[in-house]
Amino acid sequence: EVQLVESGGGLVHSGGSLTLSCAASGFTFDDYVIGWFRQAPGKEREGVSSINSGDGNTYYADSVKGRFTISSDNAAKTETVNLFMGNLKSEDTGVYYCALAVNKKVSPGSMGLPAVIFDYWGQGTQVAVSS
Repeated sequence: EVQLVESGGGLVHSGGSLTLSCAASGFTFDDYVIGWFRQAPGKEREGVSSINSGDGNTYYADSVKGRFTISSDNAAKTETVNLFMGNLKSEDTGVYYCALAVNKKVSPGSMGLPAVIFDYWGQGTQVAVSS
C-alpha cells in the first residue's frame, strides 16, 4: 500500500524557514514524480514543486523560485522528499500536501504542476507564516 506522510509544518515568522518532509513508501515504481502542493483557506490548490525519480529534474512555481528547494533521499523501501522553504512570506501559509504520480515526468519548464496527474496524496501538514 502506497503511503505518503508529511511532516515538518508549523508556525514561523515572516522571513523564517521551514523544511517539510514527505516519507513515501509501499511502492516499487521505477518512474515517478513526487510533488508538493499547498492550499490556503479559500484558495485553490497550487502546485509548488516537484522532483522526478528518473532524471532528478525539479520544478518550482514562480512564486517560490529562489526561496524553496526540493530534494530527495532514496533509502531502502522509503523515499524521503524534503522541501526547504526559506524567506517565508505570509502568502506561503496553507496546508502542504505531497503527492505521487506514477509513470510521469514533469519538465522544469512546465507552465504549472497539474494535480490531476498525481495518483496518491498525503494527509497534509499545516504551515502558518506570521507577518
